Amino acid sequence: MVQYGQTKLKLTQTAQSRPGTVTQSGGLSTLFQNTTRPAKLTVPQKDLLIFFRQLAVILQSGVPLAQGLQLLSENMTNPKLATCIRQIAMGLNAGEELSVCLKRYPKVFKPITIGLIEAGEAGGILEQVLDRVAHLMEQQAKLRGQMIGAMSYPLIVLTLAITIGLALLIFIVPRFEGMFNSLGAKLPGLTQFMLNLSRFVTNPVKMGILVGAIIVAGTLFRTYYASKIGRLTIDTWIFKVPLVGPLILRYEMASLSETLSTLVNSGIPIIDGLQRCISASSNQLVRNTLARAIVMAQQGQPLSVSLDTGKALPGLFISMVRIGEETGELSFMLEKLAMFYNREIETAVTALTKAMEPLTVMVVAGIVGTIVISLYLPMFDLIRAFKK
Repeated sequence: MVQYGQTKLKLTQTAQSRPGTVTQSGGLSTLFQNTTRPAKLTVPQKDLLIFFRQLAVILQSGVPLAQGLQLLSENMTNPKLATCIRQIAMGLNAGEELSVCLKRYPKVFKPITIGLIEAGEAGGILEQVLDRVAHLMEQQAKLRGQMIGAMSYPLIVLTLAITIGLALLIFIVPRFEGMFNSLGAKLPGLTQFMLNLSRFVTNPVKMGILVGAIIVAGTLFRTYYASKIGRLTIDTWIFKVPLVGPLILRYEMASLSETLSTLVNSGIPIIDGLQRCISASSNQLVRNTLARAIVMAQQGQPLSVSLDTGKALPGLFISMVRIGEETGELSFMLEKLAMFYNREIETAVTALTKAMEPLTVMVVAGIVGTIVISLYLPMFDLIRAFKK
């Protein structure tokens, strides 16, 4: 069992030697006056990951929990998280459990983290659970980074292409327009289109209307996506988008497998585990599938049958869960599924990145080439006319 004993460090002395630390006599009320309210406090995930890793090591070395938290808070570079950890240490010194203290910070510690810690406290394996929490956060951060990398590359390409195109339309095309007007010749359709487009993007009023329309469309989209029907519709449709959809589905399955295996290994009942997986998922279709699975599992249905409702989850995932149930190795199968989907994501991201590299050149070259050709077409016509 983890020791929750009083810290051996004197907080008064620590406050005198380290700026920003409050004395114990000040209590929580003094600390709250100088920081963000617990319910609104947010900290970066990378700082939390480092915190849980360090805390697991400290506890495994035999240091009491409250003292370990105080030691960690004194060496943190993030002042908000340091203040948060000191408040938690004070709560432990007052006789509260760690999970109870963490619940005061809903935007810092997710429900799945608190659930794992509650299971660790009940089973006396808090050190191991904290290590699992850090591992889960590492895997989720890795998956998130891979997905951001895969999604950001096309956006960068699109932004680059639009920027180059606008630069040509704003600074280069207008110079040719004056020359074409002095010639008085009839312009080819492509050239005339580029001139009209250049006039549009250099007109402040028209561009203002366009930007306003884009802002309104974005606001309407966010409003629709914020509704239950809109979120479910878009999250269902996004799985069907070529290239991107299968990648997002793999991400959801990897996250679900990793999270559920960690919860099951920590001794959390499968129903509670599914409930916490709902809050960990970012896709409404997956969330609805898990919610229906909970209801069916409570009625006595096998987990594989419950998860197969609506056919939203891949058949491989359902089959592996069924095998895990029949063999009594559900957590092992979930771990293997997480490893499988992680490898699939890495492979898909690598393939997508390689495919986008030549596409980048083609898109940029296509935009620049089209504008250049449109500007030189009238010159070619003049040359042919002079030859005649």
